[in-house]
Amino acid sequence: MTDNRRIYLSPPHLGEREKGYVAEAFDTNWIAPFGPHVDEFERELAELTGARGAVALSSGTAAIHLALKLAGVGRGDRVFVSTLTFVASVNPVLYEGAEPVFIDSDFETWNMSVQALERALIEAEREGRLPKAAVVVNLYGQSADLDPIMALFRRYGVTVVEDAAESLGATYKGKASGTIGDYGIYSFNGNKIITTSGGGMLVGHDTGKLAKARFLATQARDPALHYEHSELGFNYRMSNVLAGIGRGQLQVLGERIAARRAVFERYEAALAHIPGISFMPEAAYGRSTRWLTTLTVNPQITGVTAVELVKALAADNIEARPVWKPMHLQPLLRQYEYYAHEPQFSVSDQLFAQGLCLPSGSSLSEADQQRVIDCVLRRLGEARMTVPGYAAQA
Repeated sequence: MTDNRRIYLSPPHLGEREKGYVAEAFDTNWIAPFGPHVDEFERELAELTGARGAVALSSGTAAIHLALKLAGVGRGDRVFVSTLTFVASVNPVLYEGAEPVFIDSDFETWNMSVQALERALIEAEREGRLPKAAVVVNLYGQSADLDPIMALFRRYGVTVVEDAAESLGATYKGKASGTIGDYGIYSFNGNKIITTSGGGMLVGHDTGKLAKARFLATQARDPALHYEHSELGFNYRMSNVLAGIGRGQLQVLGERIAARRAVFERYEAALAHIPGISFMPEAAYGRSTRWLTTLTVNPQITGVTAVELVKALAADNIEARPVWKPMHLQPLLRQYEYYAHEPQFSVSDQLFAQGLCLPSGSSLSEADQQRVIDCVLRRLGEARMTVPGYAAQA
C-alpha cells in the first residue's frame, strides 16, 4: 500500500512540558495578556540568548514595529531592509509611513550583501538621505555576517534591528543570533523552530527602551487610577497561555535544532553529489539551526526547475516551497529603491529563480524524509534524460 500521508514543510512540534504550563495557567486563571508565564518566558529567553531584557509580544511583526518605533522611525524616513525575506520584515516600515530601501544578498551566506550595503550607504550619504534604521534578516536559520554590517551602520549612525525570526538558537562568532543589533526580534509562529502558535519577542540591551516597548505594547496606558493615554499605543502583548507554551518549547530548543540539522545532513548526503544541486552554505563564522533545508537547482544542468520540483513533490502530497520572493520584486514594493550585490547582477533574483525549501520539521521521520528524497531523485532522473551530456557530468 502506498503511503500518501501529507508531509508538511515545517509543522509545530509539541511535547509534554507545554501541557503542564498551560494547565497551570488555567488552574490559576491567568489567561489574560499578563501573568507569571509571560514574565518567566521573557526572563528565560533573555537568559538563554544573553540579552539584557526581552518583551513577549503577539508576533515577530509586532516586535519589528516596536523596534522601529524605539528607533524613532517616522513618516518620510528611510529604512534599509534585506530584500530576500518574508514581507513581515518590511510591513512595519510602511506602517510608520517610512520608505524601505532593499539590499541584496550574497551567495556565501544568502544574507545581506556587505558589498551592496556599502554602495547604498555611500550613495545615501552623498544624497543627504541616510537611513534612520535598518532591518537585517538572518535567513533560514543563519545569521548574516554582522560584524562588517554593524561597522558600516555604526559609521553612519544607523539603528539596527536584527530580524532573527527564523534563527533563534543560531550563533554568530559565539553570540546568540538576535543579540548583535541594537534590537533583536524572534518569531514563534507555528512553523518556526519553537512555537507559541503565534507570538514573538523583542530583545535588547537597553532595558529602558524595552520598558518603553512594553508600555507601547499595552495600549500606552499611563500610570493613573483611570485609563489615561498620552500617546498612541498598540495591543501587542502575548497571553499567559501562549507564554506557557513558549516556556515548554524553550526547554527543548537544543533538541529541535539538533533534529533539524540531522534532517539537513540526510538531505545533503542523498542529494549534494548531484550536478546542478547546491545547498545553502553554512558560514564559517557561526552555527545555523537549519530551520529550513534550502537548496538551488540549476535547470541548465539538471533539466528541471525548482518550481517543477515543488510541483512534483506536491503531486506526492509533500509540501515544499520556493525560496522567498525578493521584496523588490513584490507588486506592493516595486517602486522602492534596490541595491543589487553588483550593479548589473542580483543574487536574490537568482536564488529565488533556482531555490526551494524542503520539508524540514524537527518531527520529520526518516521514513517520511526518504519519501521526499525519493520523489526528488525520481523527478531529477526523469529530467536528466533530456540534458545532453548529463551522464558525462555525473
